[in-house]
Amino acid sequence: MNQQDGKSFLSQIDNPSQLKQLSLAQLQQLAGEIRDMIIHTVAKTGGHLAPSLGVVELTLALHYVFDAPHDKIIWDVGHQAYTHKILTGRRSQFHTLRQFEGISGFPKRSESKYDAFGTGHSATSISAALGIAVAGSLKNSPHRTIAVIGDGSMTGGMAFEALNHAGDLDKNLIVVLNDNEMSISPNVGALSSFLSRKLSSKTIMHLRRELEYYLKSVPGLGSNILKLLRRSEDMMVALFTPGMLFQALDFHYIGPIKGHRLDRLIGTFKNVRHLEGPILVHVLTQKGKGYAPAECDPASFHGVGSFEISTGKSCSPPAGTPLIPSYTQVFGNTMVRLADHNPKVVAITAAMPQGTGLEPFSARFPDRFFDVGIAEQHAVTFAAGLASEGYKPVVAVYSTFLQRAYDQIVHDVCLQNLPVVFAMDRSGLVGDDGPTHHGAFDLSFLRHIPNMVLMAPKDENELQHMLKTALDWSGPAAIRYPRGNGSGVILDHALQNLPIGRGEILREGEDALLIAIGSTVRAAMEAAEHLRQEDIQVTVLNARFVKPLDEDLILKWARKIGRIVTIEENVLQGGFGSAVLELFQEHSYFPRSLIRLGLPDSFVPHGNQSILRNLFGIDAAGIELAVHRLLETGHGRLLRAIGHTAGR
Repeated sequence: MNQQDGKSFLSQIDNPSQLKQLSLAQLQQLAGEIRDMIIHTVAKTGGHLAPSLGVVELTLALHYVFDAPHDKIIWDVGHQAYTHKILTGRRSQFHTLRQFEGISGFPKRSESKYDAFGTGHSATSISAALGIAVAGSLKNSPHRTIAVIGDGSMTGGMAFEALNHAGDLDKNLIVVLNDNEMSISPNVGALSSFLSRKLSSKTIMHLRRELEYYLKSVPGLGSNILKLLRRSEDMMVALFTPGMLFQALDFHYIGPIKGHRLDRLIGTFKNVRHLEGPILVHVLTQKGKGYAPAECDPASFHGVGSFEISTGKSCSPPAGTPLIPSYTQVFGNTMVRLADHNPKVVAITAAMPQGTGLEPFSARFPDRFFDVGIAEQHAVTFAAGLASEGYKPVVAVYSTFLQRAYDQIVHDVCLQNLPVVFAMDRSGLVGDDGPTHHGAFDLSFLRHIPNMVLMAPKDENELQHMLKTALDWSGPAAIRYPRGNGSGVILDHALQNLPIGRGEILREGEDALLIAIGSTVRAAMEAAEHLRQEDIQVTVLNARFVKPLDEDLILKWARKIGRIVTIEENVLQGGFGSAVLELFQEHSYFPRSLIRLGLPDSFVPHGNQSILRNLFGIDAAGIELAVHRLLETGHGRLLRAIGHTAGR
């Protein structure tokens, strides 16, 4: 394939097989073109920039050597998959990255035959790849299976569970460890790279197997010589590489390899392709490679919104836009305030100190801050241990990631009624990261657990009071709050305890009752104001607590009005509206009409938060529509929730 008439190589790539026509020099030029496309696209759409820039050459080498989709490439988390998407027929769609009805920011099986497994949460790739490899063995399929996992994901216990199993099964599996943080001296790295590539050649491996077979056949002395040779080889590999751990798990360790040297990557993968059994290839890469701001600050450029390419600075809001703190910032600042007055307060995060707002806490109280890595299960039980000794641990975690520690919440925290606080950021709709990151289920999977107190603030001021309330509570408590900025309300200087299980009436009206929780309270208030202009008067009840519910307040106003809308940014099944219905049934109360608004029994796609809220009728317009429907219905009719608002 030649570059002609000023055309780029990238414009000629529609599938990975076309890479095999390129020379090494042409592949290197293609890498630059891909980086340019990623930078210019993410600058507009936002996304995971630094991780994707770090694996351009690695991705090119994998697709150059292996034959996807026949060979299966599984990307852990998916932060690294942008080059993969560009090379596998989605180049022309790449400008729609993470946009509503555009391509996903993560591998997605329904999107492309080249996406062998859908990902979004970390440390899953080796388990999935092992399953695919075993399936191939059972079907007598000769395909190769490759898992690409970052060193950060290797802190997840699931990755080591999979490595342990893979070593035991001895199936053909290639694990590529994308290491962008480990520091290895240049001399040792170069020597190790040289040795590993030579030792992995097909000829050397064949000779090694023949020698082992011969020595085993020599009575007595042969087996002793073989043990000595193996021990010597292990000592050499352990001396020059960090591979001893993986060898202990019965993996053939190769590396570390320089991850931006296409010649070394391609040579190594060509050799590895012929080997049998579990293999780990250790690749050293640089996050943000090729874009100076991301190279200098890879943490900040891990996941970004739109930014100016020339400076790397986030795109500024329009002049005059008020600076409103995010819920995350309010949480982090409140944690510092509370810990100042209570030496028993400790903070725990699972590799997300910046994302959860705990960086100020970690700087102020380094001895009381714990980043456990990508290990949510451990984080929860670790917190339970602290709580059992009189401390007040706060586990700061994204809602979607807390799903990974469900058993620990039930068994280690709630069963023992220990005072662990779960601060669940990104609850509800998170936007462009899509179904793997929406916090759509926490109300449903937490509210039925005994001893759990579950609450959600209507605004950022109520969040800081809820955090104090949770820390002063004697048992487990969870607070869920949304992604993004608050509403700009004034923050009280003095923090107060809210009465457990008590809601509040924000406005009164006789035509309908809006019972809202958390982020939907603001939309309910906007809807109430719009309806007032139509001479429709509604009551807005801020429930505050999902468990325990304010039974007296809800029943009082439900019986008074009879026409009810419940609103939540959570799946309807088992959520807040279900709790209200259960309350009515327990008290033999049957409203004249009722609509539950929330998320449907399906996985919500990626897209801007406002677009998705409108789509599912949980914004002000959707609430207004629900009230109009209530007023149009006859007595005694129970209306089902609006699953979506298409056609309204």
